[in-house]
Amino acid sequence: MSFRIGFGYDVHRLVEDRDLWLGGIKIPHDKGLLGHSDADVLIHAVCDALLGAANMRDIGYHFPDTAEETDGIDSKILLRKTMQMLREKGYELGNIDATVCAEHPKLNPHIDDMKACLAEVIGTSPGNISIKATTTERLGFTGREEGISAYAVALIVLP
Repeated sequence: MSFRIGFGYDVHRLVEDRDLWLGGIKIPHDKGLLGHSDADVLIHAVCDALLGAANMRDIGYHFPDTAEETDGIDSKILLRKTMQMLREKGYELGNIDATVCAEHPKLNPHIDDMKACLAEVIGTSPGNISIKATTTERLGFTGREEGISAYAVALIVLP
């Protein structure tokens, strides 16, 4: 059995008149994330971690923000396609550990729903997905509530 680890990071700006999507679920907030897709920073970081672990470049390479077919796309579709590409190469998910950095809204009440959503899209148990939330103690762009970032580490296995 072969193990591979990948790391992912993403950031998007908070703006008015957009829905806030994190971990595949819509979270009530007065602002949302700006992006070519639904701007789900958590899913984007997870995709990059998975692709990196498989040495398959990054999310922007496979799903460019200049492509008409990805304009406004639900990031769960990108994650599903990412897992399909990995499985075509023989890989399966070991586990994911992710952290979302946001001052507001408070994400703790949504963690279990995000885990369940990601697990369903990936085709794994929620026990294989860890999601944590933190603030930056009001420091930097996140602290000023200008944006939200996410970090992810993924372990994939080649049975």
